[in-house]
Amino acid sequence: MKFDFEIYFTNGGSVKGEDFRLDIAGHDISDKELADYVVADLRLLMVGEAKILNKEILTEAHKRKPINEKSGETVFVDLSHTITSGLVTYKGLPAPLICDYLSREDSKQYYAHGTTFQIGKIEMVTNTGTYIDCPFHRFENGKDISEIGLERFADLDGVVIRVPYTASQAITVEHVKNHEIRNRAVLLHTGWDEHWNTPRYYEGHPYVTREAAEFLRDADVKLVGIDSHNIDDTRDLLRPVHTTLLGAEILIVEHLCNLYTVPDEGFTFSAIPPKFKGVGTFPVRAMAKIR
Repeated sequence: MKFDFEIYFTNGGSVKGEDFRLDIAGHDISDKELADYVVADLRLLMVGEAKILNKEILTEAHKRKPINEKSGETVFVDLSHTITSGLVTYKGLPAPLICDYLSREDSKQYYAHGTTFQIGKIEMVTNTGTYIDCPFHRFENGKDISEIGLERFADLDGVVIRVPYTASQAITVEHVKNHEIRNRAVLLHTGWDEHWNTPRYYEGHPYVTREAAEFLRDADVKLVGIDSHNIDDTRDLLRPVHTTLLGAEILIVEHLCNLYTVPDEGFTFSAIPPKFKGVGTFPVRAMAKIR
């Protein structure tokens, strides 16, 4: 890639380059990524505005390693489904309504010419999309989302246990033992997320057995996540897995996705909800950070 750049400093002055060349992985890179690399590579400080100009893709290779090659870098993997207006997450619960509270057109009356804003409005049940369960979801006197410390939601050492739904609908003790799980977020990869937003997603889904939940509880795991419709067998109205895990203040994340892209170990898991009082479950942006 060949490009020009102009970098301005917050304490005055600037530096410019013409026909600067770098190898990149792939066929494109954003202006921001290029600017960030130039700033870091030149060890510049007090940087303000940075411009990339006359960007051009070249076919011949240069001499440097591609700047956006991910080897050795931290990689973030999104494990959350996208929430859209009308999306059904749990059969029988209402779908979310996502709309404008203040549209850009209506906002024109409040601001200068050419300046508009949008303020959105969302109506939904808290069991929408990829969401986290706290004890209050199951127990009247359990901790709600606002009472759970941030350390329980973020940067948890993770492990993925793979139990393909084609091999077993029930995730048993035999599946979860012989893994390093103590004090970790245990993510159960079944592959059921391939049926997301289809009628099949709600029927015959993979689930954790009561005995496996008790095993996970006794091993002091911090969180259990699954890429399925429910961590419990929904035919069992006692919901023993929710009862066992939430009773031990072990958080649950349901409706994960993309676990096939995450290694078995060597990553951290985060699933952080807003700090609501009186709410036991809420959508999260679940993610793995691969080291």
